Amino acid sequence: MIPSPADPLSYLCSLEQYGIKLGLDNIRTLTTALNHPERSFQSIVVAGTNGKGSVAAMIERSLRAAGYKTGRYTSPHLVALSERFVIDGRPVTIDVLRREASRLRSTIDTLRNTGELAAPPTFFEATTAIALSLFRQAGVSLAVLEVGMGGRFDATNIVTPVAVVIPSIDLDHQQFLGSTLAEIAFEKAGVIGPGAIVVTGEAKVVALEVLRRIADERGARFLEAGQGVKTRATVRVGVTRLEQLTTPWRHYEPLTLALNGRHQVLNAIVAVRLLEEIGAIGVDVPVPAIRTGLIDTLWRGRLELVRVEHDRSILLDAAHNVAAATALGTYVLEAYPGGLPFVFGALRDKDVTGMLRALGTAVTRIVCAPMTSSRAWTTDQLAAIVRKERGDLPVTLASSPQAALEEAWTEAATVVATGSIYLIGELIDALDATKSARVAGATAQS
Repeated sequence: MIPSPADPLSYLCSLEQYGIKLGLDNIRTLTTALNHPERSFQSIVVAGTNGKGSVAAMIERSLRAAGYKTGRYTSPHLVALSERFVIDGRPVTIDVLRREASRLRSTIDTLRNTGELAAPPTFFEATTAIALSLFRQAGVSLAVLEVGMGGRFDATNIVTPVAVVIPSIDLDHQQFLGSTLAEIAFEKAGVIGPGAIVVTGEAKVVALEVLRRIADERGARFLEAGQGVKTRATVRVGVTRLEQLTTPWRHYEPLTLALNGRHQVLNAIVAVRLLEEIGAIGVDVPVPAIRTGLIDTLWRGRLELVRVEHDRSILLDAAHNVAAATALGTYVLEAYPGGLPFVFGALRDKDVTGMLRALGTAVTRIVCAPMTSSRAWTTDQLAAIVRKERGDLPVTLASSPQAALEEAWTEAATVVATGSIYLIGELIDALDATKSARVAGATAQS
């Protein structure tokens, strides 16, 4: 039975108990009952493994700079549930979200009573329905939707997109999507709509072949983002600069990316090529707007360098699979050649062993941090994995994420926190609270 908390947001969160159920039956039933909000705007779907959120954020910011009324739906959130639902660059208010959650709950109750919903929807199905409804109410003209997992049976696949972006394909969520790149690529390609524009940054042949075949079958225009593009980038601490970016259509003056890391160069290219190509369907995004999307995108927890008091810094990165850990390790060694101590936490369904290997010499010490998620490894369990796989590293257990930071700072003024977006969210929440308290204290003293 579904719990019946009075607060609509508590009810919404209670749906997490139903876990992940791939399939489109529930979302079809929900959107039909809501009179198809997904048909009231054009959609750009962002699928793939890594880079989805970054690319979605760049695209949305560029579209907004070009004068379009935008919606952005992403997951998971770092701190607040409202982060998932962004209209014209601003998360919806809690009051708006609570009102829409209440409305959806009434719809679900009716559908359950009539038997049209055989089972309660999952949390992600419900939040997807809420996002689509909120975007219609706000009069959004273009929505950027990040796929939750996979694509073919993801709730976001209820839309018929005008364009699809697939930044990368790597191994992740194998228990749901398949054990090979070809199988995972097939699931990701499931979001390709008939006649859509498809842009990918993926270069692995086995994945490209699958994407191209599905695009051909659906009459979609398929584009490899890097073809015909000339680029030169420099990466140093906290700064990733594109010294050159020339596409088959345009030349962009040198610029500094808002998001750090060499992997963000490819993400930027993917976003730029998509924004150029959608001009063919009447969505014009001029060069100044695209530049704005690259230099003015806010996407927290992705190689985010946060400076705190006493000259300490923390590099927050939500890497949670092998490919993302590889990119993080590359950045750390490029910016900090001697490596850094890491605060590390992970969920039990992640390839921790592979991630530890991928980090290589970028990590000099690991402090295992606990997380509130019931799906997370305990610090004892995580430490055992680290000691078995990385016997070359000192390992310490901490009682909290904040205590883990303090322990890591005893070795270096700059430390890294990674392994799970949930860990990064907890740290951001704590760091923001500390900052607010300091500001309030300074204001009171003045």
